[in-house]
Amino acid sequence: MLLARPVLVILLLLFTSVATAQDKPNIILVFLDNFGWGEPGFNGGGIIRGAPTPRLDQIADEGLRLTNFNVEVQCTPSRSALMTGRYAIRSGNGTVPLGEGVYGLVKWEVTMAEMLSDAGYATGMYGKWHLGRTSGRFPTDQGFDEWYGIPNSTDESVYSSLPGFSESGLSQTFVMEARKGESPRQVRPYDLDYRPVIDRDLTDRAISFMKRQAKTGNPFFIYLPYTATHFPAIPHPEFAGKSGKGVWGDMLMQIDSYVGDLLDTVDNLGIAENTIFIFTADNGPEALEAGGASMTGETALHGSAGPWRGTLFTGFEGALRVPFAVRWPGRIAPGTSSDEVVHVMDLFPTLAGITQGEVPDDRPIDGIDMSDFFLGKTTKSGRDGFVVYMGNEVFGVKWHDWKIHFKEQEAWSSVLRTYTMPKVYNLINDPRELDNVLFPHTWVLKAGLPQLEAHQASLQQYPPIRPGTPDPYEPPR
Repeated sequence: MLLARPVLVILLLLFTSVATAQDKPNIILVFLDNFGWGEPGFNGGGIIRGAPTPRLDQIADEGLRLTNFNVEVQCTPSRSALMTGRYAIRSGNGTVPLGEGVYGLVKWEVTMAEMLSDAGYATGMYGKWHLGRTSGRFPTDQGFDEWYGIPNSTDESVYSSLPGFSESGLSQTFVMEARKGESPRQVRPYDLDYRPVIDRDLTDRAISFMKRQAKTGNPFFIYLPYTATHFPAIPHPEFAGKSGKGVWGDMLMQIDSYVGDLLDTVDNLGIAENTIFIFTADNGPEALEAGGASMTGETALHGSAGPWRGTLFTGFEGALRVPFAVRWPGRIAPGTSSDEVVHVMDLFPTLAGITQGEVPDDRPIDGIDMSDFFLGKTTKSGRDGFVVYMGNEVFGVKWHDWKIHFKEQEAWSSVLRTYTMPKVYNLINDPRELDNVLFPHTWVLKAGLPQLEAHQASLQQYPPIRPGTPDPYEPPR
Protein backbone atom coordinates (compact mmCIF):
# COMPACT_ATOMS: atom_id res chain seq x y z
CA MET A 1 0.00 0.00 0.00
CA LEU A 2 1.31 3.44 -0.93
CA LEU A 3 1.53 5.96 1.92
CA ALA A 4 -0.47 9.13 1.59
CA ARG A 5 1.57 12.18 0.65
CA PRO A 6 1.02 13.98 4.01
CA VAL A 7 2.34 10.94 5.88
CA LEU A 8 5.42 10.84 3.65
CA VAL A 9 6.06 14.52 4.31
CA ILE A 10 5.76 14.01 8.09
CA LEU A 11 8.12 11.03 8.01
CA LEU A 12 10.60 12.96 5.88
CA LEU A 13 10.55 15.90 8.28
CA LEU A 14 10.94 13.59 11.27
CA PHE A 15 13.88 11.77 9.68
CA THR A 16 15.52 15.08 8.76
CA SER A 17 15.22 16.44 12.31
CA VAL A 18 16.68 13.23 13.79
CA ALA A 19 19.54 13.22 11.28
CA THR A 20 20.28 16.87 12.04
CA ALA A 21 20.38 16.15 15.78
CA GLN A 22 22.69 13.20 15.26
CA ASP A 23 25.00 15.36 13.12
CA LYS A 24 25.67 17.56 16.12
CA PRO A 25 28.28 15.95 18.37
CA ASN A 26 27.81 15.67 22.10
CA ILE A 27 30.31 17.76 24.07
CA ILE A 28 31.86 16.94 27.45
CA LEU A 29 34.12 19.64 28.85
CA VAL A 30 36.11 18.71 31.98
CA PHE A 31 37.60 21.82 33.60
CA LEU A 32 40.04 21.30 36.48
CA ASP A 33 40.68 24.00 39.10
CA ASN A 34 44.28 25.23 39.59
CA PHE A 35 45.76 22.25 37.74
CA GLY A 36 49.23 22.88 36.35
CA TRP A 37 50.61 22.04 32.91
CA GLY A 38 53.00 19.47 34.37
CA GLU A 39 50.48 17.34 36.25
CA PRO A 40 49.19 14.75 33.72
CA GLY A 41 51.31 12.00 32.26
CA PHE A 42 50.72 13.25 28.73
CA ASN A 43 52.74 16.36 29.65
CA GLY A 44 55.50 14.45 31.41
CA GLY A 45 53.87 14.38 34.85
CA GLY A 46 51.76 11.53 36.16
CA ILE A 47 54.07 9.04 37.79
CA ILE A 48 56.68 11.65 38.75
CA ARG A 49 53.89 13.64 40.40
CA GLY A 50 52.81 10.68 42.53
CA ALA A 51 50.59 8.52 40.32
CA PRO A 52 50.25 7.52 36.68
CA THR A 53 47.34 9.04 34.76
CA PRO A 54 46.45 6.40 32.12
CA ARG A 55 42.92 7.66 31.46
CA LEU A 56 43.99 11.27 30.99
CA ASP A 57 46.78 10.03 28.74
CA GLN A 58 44.20 8.03 26.79
CA ILE A 59 42.46 11.23 25.70
CA ALA A 60 45.73 12.58 24.32
CA ASP A 61 46.65 9.22 22.74
CA GLU A 62 43.26 9.00 21.01
CA GLY A 63 43.05 12.66 20.05
CA LEU A 64 44.82 16.01 19.98
CA ARG A 65 47.16 17.38 22.65
CA LEU A 66 47.85 21.10 22.74
CA THR A 67 51.06 22.12 24.48
CA ASN A 68 50.38 25.86 24.11
CA PHE A 69 46.78 26.12 25.36
CA ASN A 70 46.40 29.32 27.37
CA VAL A 71 43.91 30.70 29.88
CA GLU A 72 43.47 33.73 32.11
CA VAL A 73 45.49 33.60 35.33
CA GLN A 74 42.63 33.61 37.87
CA CYS A 75 39.55 31.41 38.29
CA THR A 76 36.75 33.86 37.54
CA PRO A 77 38.31 35.52 34.47
CA SER A 78 39.16 32.14 32.94
CA ARG A 79 35.59 30.95 33.35
CA SER A 80 34.25 34.19 31.93
CA ALA A 81 36.53 33.91 28.87
CA LEU A 82 35.51 30.28 28.39
CA MET A 83 31.79 30.98 28.62
CA THR A 84 31.70 34.16 26.50
CA GLY A 85 34.60 33.85 24.03
CA ARG A 86 35.74 37.30 25.21
CA TYR A 87 38.52 38.73 27.32
CA ALA A 88 37.23 38.79 30.88
CA ILE A 89 37.93 42.53 31.10
CA ARG A 90 34.98 43.02 28.73
CA SER A 91 32.44 41.28 30.95
CA GLY A 92 33.55 42.95 34.19
CA ASN A 93 35.00 39.69 35.53
CA GLY A 94 38.70 40.41 35.30
CA THR A 95 39.36 39.53 38.93
CA VAL A 96 38.25 36.96 41.49
CA PRO A 97 35.49 38.59 43.61
CA LEU A 98 36.50 39.19 47.20
CA GLY A 99 33.47 40.95 48.66
CA GLU A 100 29.84 39.99 49.16
CA GLY A 101 28.32 42.25 46.51
CA VAL A 102 26.92 41.54 43.05
CA TYR A 103 29.37 40.14 40.53
CA GLY A 104 29.37 37.77 37.58
CA LEU A 105 27.92 37.77 34.10
CA VAL A 106 25.14 40.17 33.23
CA LYS A 107 22.27 38.55 31.33
CA TRP A 108 23.25 40.48 28.20
CA GLU A 109 26.30 38.25 27.83
CA VAL A 110 25.76 35.17 25.66
CA THR A 111 27.34 32.07 27.17
CA MET A 112 28.56 28.89 25.55
CA ALA A 113 25.64 27.10 27.19
CA GLU A 114 23.13 29.55 25.70
CA MET A 115 24.71 29.22 22.26
CA LEU A 116 24.54 25.42 22.41
CA SER A 117 21.03 25.43 23.90
CA ASP A 118 19.86 27.56 20.99
CA ALA A 119 21.51 25.02 18.67
CA GLY A 120 19.33 22.24 20.11
CA TYR A 121 21.53 20.93 22.92
CA ALA A 122 20.51 19.72 26.36
CA THR A 123 22.90 21.42 28.77
CA GLY A 124 24.04 20.28 32.21
CA MET A 125 26.63 21.73 34.56
CA TYR A 126 28.10 20.01 37.61
CA GLY A 127 30.64 21.87 39.71
CA LYS A 128 32.07 25.31 40.43
CA TRP A 129 30.50 28.33 38.71
CA HIS A 130 32.28 31.45 40.10
CA LEU A 131 30.43 33.77 37.70
CA GLY A 132 27.65 35.00 39.97
CA ARG A 133 25.94 34.06 43.24
CA THR A 134 22.90 36.32 43.27
CA SER A 135 19.46 36.09 41.70
CA GLY A 136 19.65 35.98 37.91
CA ARG A 137 23.36 35.11 37.82
CA PHE A 138 23.39 31.36 38.42
CA PRO A 139 24.22 28.78 35.70
CA THR A 140 20.53 28.02 35.09
CA ASP A 141 20.04 31.73 34.32
CA GLN A 142 22.83 31.52 31.73
CA GLY A 143 21.80 28.64 29.46
CA PHE A 144 22.12 25.48 31.55
CA ASP A 145 19.10 23.19 31.90
CA GLU A 146 20.34 21.90 35.24
CA TRP A 147 23.12 22.58 37.72
CA TYR A 148 24.49 20.99 40.87
CA GLY A 149 27.52 22.49 42.52
CA ILE A 150 28.95 25.52 44.26
CA PRO A 151 28.52 29.16 43.26
CA ASN A 152 31.96 30.30 44.36
CA SER A 153 35.30 28.83 45.32
CA THR A 154 36.39 25.76 47.26
CA ASP A 155 38.40 27.63 49.88
CA GLU A 156 34.98 28.56 51.32
CA SER A 157 34.58 24.94 52.47
CA VAL A 158 37.09 25.74 55.21
CA TYR A 159 35.28 28.81 56.56
CA SER A 160 32.87 27.18 59.00
CA SER A 161 35.72 25.37 60.78
CA LEU A 162 37.80 28.50 61.40
CA PRO A 163 37.80 30.47 64.64
CA GLY A 164 35.90 33.74 64.41
CA PHE A 165 33.76 32.82 61.41
CA SER A 166 30.63 32.12 63.45
CA GLU A 167 30.82 35.65 64.85
CA SER A 168 31.42 37.29 61.46
CA GLY A 169 27.77 37.52 60.46
CA LEU A 170 28.57 35.86 57.13
CA SER A 171 26.45 32.99 55.88
CA GLN A 172 27.91 29.54 55.33
CA THR A 173 28.55 28.38 51.79
CA PHE A 174 26.07 25.83 50.46
CA VAL A 175 26.05 23.31 47.65
CA MET A 176 23.19 24.32 45.36
CA GLU A 177 20.93 22.69 42.80
CA ALA A 178 18.55 24.09 40.20
CA ARG A 179 16.82 23.53 36.91
CA LYS A 180 16.26 26.20 34.29
CA GLY A 181 13.57 28.62 35.41
CA GLU A 182 13.97 27.75 39.10
CA SER A 183 15.64 29.59 41.95
CA PRO A 184 18.54 27.44 43.15
CA ARG A 185 17.94 25.63 46.42
CA GLN A 186 20.49 24.94 49.10
CA VAL A 187 21.26 21.21 49.23
CA ARG A 188 23.77 20.97 52.05
CA PRO A 189 26.61 22.97 53.62
CA TYR A 190 29.86 23.01 51.70
CA ASP A 191 32.20 22.20 54.56
CA LEU A 192 35.24 20.06 55.26
CA ASP A 193 33.01 16.97 55.62
CA TYR A 194 31.72 17.31 52.07
CA ARG A 195 34.90 18.71 50.50
CA PRO A 196 36.52 15.28 49.88
CA VAL A 197 33.46 13.69 48.29
CA ILE A 198 31.88 16.43 46.16
CA ASP A 199 33.76 15.52 42.96
CA ARG A 200 32.46 11.94 43.17
CA ASP A 201 28.91 13.32 43.29
CA LEU A 202 29.62 15.69 40.39
CA THR A 203 30.88 12.75 38.32
CA ASP A 204 27.87 10.59 39.13
CA ARG A 205 25.44 13.37 38.23
CA ALA A 206 27.22 14.02 34.94
CA ILE A 207 27.04 10.31 34.12
CA SER A 208 23.31 10.25 34.96
CA PHE A 209 22.71 13.25 32.68
CA MET A 210 24.69 11.55 29.91
CA LYS A 211 22.64 8.37 30.15
CA ARG A 212 19.35 10.25 30.18
CA GLN A 213 20.23 12.34 27.16
CA ALA A 214 21.70 9.41 25.19
CA LYS A 215 18.27 7.75 25.31
CA THR A 216 16.68 10.76 23.61
CA GLY A 217 19.11 10.80 20.69
CA ASN A 218 19.44 14.58 21.05
CA PRO A 219 22.86 16.19 21.46
CA PHE A 220 24.03 17.19 24.92
CA PHE A 221 26.62 19.48 26.48
CA ILE A 222 28.14 18.62 29.87
CA TYR A 223 30.27 21.24 31.59
CA LEU A 224 32.12 19.59 34.48
CA PRO A 225 34.24 22.15 36.38
CA TYR A 226 35.64 19.96 39.14
CA THR A 227 36.67 21.38 42.52
CA ALA A 228 39.99 19.50 42.30
CA THR A 229 42.73 20.56 42.76
CA HIS A 230 41.85 23.82 44.48
CA PHE A 231 42.84 24.35 48.12
CA PRO A 232 42.07 22.47 50.32
CA ALA A 233 43.11 19.43 48.28
CA ILE A 234 41.60 16.53 50.24
CA PRO A 235 41.14 13.21 48.41
CA HIS A 236 38.00 11.10 48.62
CA PRO A 237 38.24 8.41 51.36
CA GLU A 238 38.48 5.77 48.62
CA PHE A 239 41.73 7.38 47.42
CA ALA A 240 43.21 8.66 50.68
CA GLY A 241 46.61 6.96 51.01
CA LYS A 242 46.03 4.87 47.89
CA SER A 243 48.99 6.17 45.89
CA GLY A 244 51.46 5.77 48.72
CA LYS A 245 52.97 9.05 47.54
CA GLY A 246 51.00 11.53 49.62
CA VAL A 247 47.97 13.73 49.09
CA TRP A 248 48.93 14.87 45.61
CA GLY A 249 49.41 11.35 44.27
CA ASP A 250 46.05 10.40 45.77
CA MET A 251 44.40 13.39 44.07
CA LEU A 252 45.90 12.46 40.69
CA MET A 253 44.59 8.91 41.05
CA GLN A 254 41.14 10.28 41.91
CA ILE A 255 41.03 12.70 38.98
CA ASP A 256 42.22 10.03 36.57
CA SER A 257 39.67 7.52 37.87
CA TYR A 258 36.73 9.92 37.60
CA VAL A 259 37.67 10.94 34.07
CA GLY A 260 37.97 7.23 33.27
CA ASP A 261 34.42 6.70 34.52
CA LEU A 262 33.21 9.38 32.10
CA LEU A 263 35.14 7.87 29.19
CA ASP A 264 33.82 4.39 29.97
CA THR A 265 30.26 5.69 30.05
CA VAL A 266 30.69 7.35 26.67
CA ASP A 267 32.08 4.13 25.21
CA ASN A 268 29.48 1.86 26.85
CA LEU A 269 26.65 4.03 25.55
CA GLY A 270 28.02 3.64 22.04
CA ILE A 271 28.32 7.39 21.49
CA ALA A 272 32.10 7.80 21.41
CA GLU A 273 32.27 8.62 17.70
CA ASN A 274 29.70 11.37 18.16
CA THR A 275 31.17 12.89 21.33
CA ILE A 276 33.83 15.57 21.71
CA PHE A 277 35.63 15.01 25.01
CA ILE A 278 37.80 17.90 26.27
CA PHE A 279 40.07 17.87 29.30
CA THR A 280 41.68 21.12 30.47
CA ALA A 281 41.93 23.55 33.43
CA ASP A 282 41.25 27.14 34.42
CA ASN A 283 44.79 28.26 35.32
CA GLY A 284 48.13 27.05 36.58
CA PRO A 285 48.97 25.72 40.03
CA GLU A 286 48.45 27.42 43.36
CA ALA A 287 51.17 28.97 45.49
CA LEU A 288 50.18 28.11 49.03
CA GLU A 289 51.99 29.20 52.12
CA ALA A 290 52.54 26.49 54.73
CA GLY A 291 50.58 28.35 57.38
CA GLY A 292 47.46 28.46 55.24
CA ALA A 293 47.63 24.78 54.37
CA SER A 294 48.26 23.65 57.93
CA MET A 295 44.83 24.88 59.04
CA THR A 296 43.38 21.73 57.52
CA GLY A 297 46.21 19.48 58.60
CA GLU A 298 47.79 19.39 55.14
CA THR A 299 51.28 20.00 53.95
CA ALA A 300 51.66 22.87 51.51
CA LEU A 301 50.91 21.78 47.94
CA HIS A 302 52.22 23.89 45.10
CA GLY A 303 51.42 21.81 42.03
CA SER A 304 53.56 21.58 38.92
CA ALA A 305 53.69 23.86 35.91
CA GLY A 306 56.22 21.59 34.23
CA PRO A 307 59.07 23.57 32.62
CA TRP A 308 57.22 26.86 32.91
CA ARG A 309 57.75 29.57 35.51
CA GLY A 310 55.02 30.85 37.79
CA THR A 311 51.74 30.02 39.45
CA LEU A 312 48.27 31.50 39.23
CA PHE A 313 48.01 35.28 39.72
CA THR A 314 51.15 35.89 37.67
CA GLY A 315 51.75 36.69 34.01
CA PHE A 316 54.23 33.86 33.51
CA GLU A 317 53.67 30.78 31.36
CA GLY A 318 53.10 28.62 34.45
CA ALA A 319 49.88 30.56 35.07
CA LEU A 320 48.83 30.77 31.42
CA ARG A 321 49.59 27.32 30.00
CA VAL A 322 47.45 24.43 31.20
CA PRO A 323 46.98 20.81 30.06
CA PHE A 324 44.68 20.32 27.09
CA ALA A 325 43.59 17.17 25.29
CA VAL A 326 40.53 16.57 23.11
CA ARG A 327 39.17 13.32 21.67
CA TRP A 328 36.64 12.91 18.86
CA PRO A 329 37.09 9.47 17.26
CA GLY A 330 36.94 9.48 13.49
CA ARG A 331 37.14 13.27 13.29
CA ILE A 332 40.25 14.23 15.25
CA ALA A 333 43.32 12.20 14.29
CA PRO A 334 44.65 10.13 17.22
CA GLY A 335 48.05 10.79 18.74
CA THR A 336 48.42 14.29 17.31
CA SER A 337 49.94 17.26 19.08
CA SER A 338 50.59 20.92 18.37
CA ASP A 339 52.40 23.86 19.95
CA GLU A 340 50.26 26.41 18.12
CA VAL A 341 48.95 29.22 20.34
CA VAL A 342 45.35 28.60 21.43
CA HIS A 343 43.35 30.48 24.09
CA VAL A 344 40.43 29.30 26.21
CA MET A 345 38.22 31.97 24.66
CA ASP A 346 38.68 30.21 21.29
CA LEU A 347 36.54 27.28 22.45
CA PHE A 348 33.30 29.28 22.19
CA PRO A 349 33.54 30.11 18.45
CA THR A 350 35.23 26.77 17.70
CA LEU A 351 32.39 24.74 19.20
CA ALA A 352 29.92 27.08 17.52
CA GLY A 353 31.59 26.35 14.20
CA ILE A 354 31.38 22.59 14.77
CA THR A 355 27.76 22.61 15.97
CA GLN A 356 26.39 25.30 13.63
CA GLY A 357 25.78 27.49 16.66
CA GLU A 358 25.46 31.26 16.36
CA VAL A 359 28.19 33.60 17.57
CA PRO A 360 26.91 37.07 18.56
CA ASP A 361 27.75 39.74 15.99
CA ASP A 362 26.78 42.77 18.08
CA ARG A 363 29.89 42.75 20.31
CA PRO A 364 33.60 41.97 20.07
CA ILE A 365 34.33 38.24 20.18
CA ASP A 366 38.00 37.75 20.91
CA GLY A 367 38.01 34.00 20.34
CA ILE A 368 38.84 32.49 16.95
CA ASP A 369 36.99 29.65 15.24
CA MET A 370 39.61 26.90 15.15
CA SER A 371 37.39 24.07 13.98
CA ASP A 372 39.55 23.44 10.89
CA PHE A 373 42.66 23.38 13.08
CA PHE A 374 41.12 20.96 15.58
CA LEU A 375 39.94 18.69 12.77
CA GLY A 376 43.35 18.62 11.11
CA LYS A 377 42.38 20.54 7.99
CA THR A 378 45.14 23.06 8.72
CA THR A 379 48.24 22.98 10.88
CA LYS A 380 47.87 26.62 11.94
CA SER A 381 45.55 27.75 14.72
CA GLY A 382 45.14 31.23 13.29
CA ARG A 383 46.19 32.91 16.54
CA ASP A 384 49.52 34.78 16.75
CA GLY A 385 49.16 35.67 20.41
CA PHE A 386 47.05 37.50 22.98
CA VAL A 387 47.08 40.16 25.67
CA VAL A 388 48.17 38.90 29.09
CA TYR A 389 46.02 40.22 31.92
CA MET A 390 46.48 39.79 35.63
CA GLY A 391 43.18 40.99 37.01
CA ASN A 392 42.26 44.20 35.20
CA GLU A 393 45.87 45.16 34.50
CA VAL A 394 47.80 44.38 31.33
CA PHE A 395 50.92 42.49 32.40
CA GLY A 396 52.19 41.74 28.94
CA VAL A 397 51.67 40.36 25.46
CA LYS A 398 52.38 36.92 24.07
CA TRP A 399 53.36 36.69 20.40
CA HIS A 400 54.35 33.36 18.85
CA ASP A 401 57.35 32.09 20.87
CA TRP A 402 57.95 35.47 22.53
CA LYS A 403 56.66 37.19 25.67
CA ILE A 404 56.67 40.93 26.38
CA HIS A 405 56.36 41.81 30.08
CA PHE A 406 55.40 45.26 31.38
CA LYS A 407 54.81 44.02 34.93
CA GLU A 408 55.84 40.96 36.90
CA GLN A 409 55.17 39.34 40.24
CA GLU A 410 56.36 35.95 41.45
CA ALA A 411 53.13 34.96 43.21
CA TRP A 412 49.85 36.43 44.41
CA SER A 413 51.43 37.68 47.64
CA SER A 414 54.70 39.00 46.21
CA VAL A 415 55.86 42.47 45.23
CA LEU A 416 54.60 43.86 41.93
CA ARG A 417 57.37 45.16 39.67
CA THR A 418 56.59 47.65 36.90
CA TYR A 419 59.24 48.25 34.26
CA THR A 420 60.18 51.46 32.46
CA MET A 421 61.20 49.37 29.47
CA PRO A 422 59.42 46.06 28.93
CA LYS A 423 61.22 42.76 29.27
CA VAL A 424 61.31 40.34 26.34
CA TYR A 425 61.70 36.57 26.68
CA ASN A 426 62.13 33.87 24.06
CA LEU A 427 60.02 30.96 25.30
CA ILE A 428 61.84 28.30 23.27
CA ASN A 429 65.31 29.18 24.54
CA ASP A 430 64.13 30.39 27.94
CA PRO A 431 60.94 28.67 29.18
CA ARG A 432 61.60 29.97 32.70
CA GLU A 433 61.38 33.59 31.46
CA LEU A 434 64.59 34.64 33.20
CA ASP A 435 66.79 36.00 30.38
CA ASN A 436 65.62 39.42 29.20
CA VAL A 437 66.64 39.77 25.53
CA LEU A 438 65.00 43.11 24.78
CA PHE A 439 68.31 44.15 23.24
CA PRO A 440 68.91 43.36 20.45
CA HIS A 441 65.34 41.99 19.99
CA THR A 442 63.47 45.30 20.14
CA TRP A 443 61.88 44.20 16.87
CA VAL A 444 59.67 41.86 18.93
CA LEU A 445 57.91 44.92 20.32
CA LYS A 446 57.13 46.13 16.81
CA ALA A 447 55.80 42.69 15.86
CA GLY A 448 53.92 41.83 19.04
CA LEU A 449 52.43 45.09 20.31
CA PRO A 450 50.01 45.88 17.44
CA GLN A 451 47.60 43.30 18.87
CA LEU A 452 47.61 45.20 22.19
CA GLU A 453 47.00 48.48 20.36
CA ALA A 454 44.07 46.94 18.47
CA HIS A 455 42.67 45.51 21.70
CA GLN A 456 42.88 48.84 23.51
CA ALA A 457 41.19 50.59 20.57
CA SER A 458 38.41 48.00 20.77
CA LEU A 459 37.93 48.74 24.49
CA GLN A 460 37.52 52.41 23.59
CA GLN A 461 34.91 51.59 20.94
CA TYR A 462 33.14 49.00 23.09
CA PRO A 463 33.59 50.03 26.74
CA PRO A 464 33.92 47.14 29.20
CA ILE A 465 31.07 46.31 31.53
CA ARG A 466 31.90 47.68 34.97
CA PRO A 467 32.29 45.07 37.74
CA GLY A 468 29.11 44.81 39.80
CA THR A 469 26.87 46.21 37.05
CA PRO A 470 23.27 45.20 37.81
CA ASP A 471 20.76 43.75 35.37
CA PRO A 472 19.26 44.74 33.07
CA TYR A 473 22.36 45.88 31.23
CA GLU A 474 22.30 47.65 27.89
CA PRO A 475 25.59 48.50 26.15
CA PRO A 476 26.22 52.19 25.41
CA ARG A 477 25.65 53.20 21.82
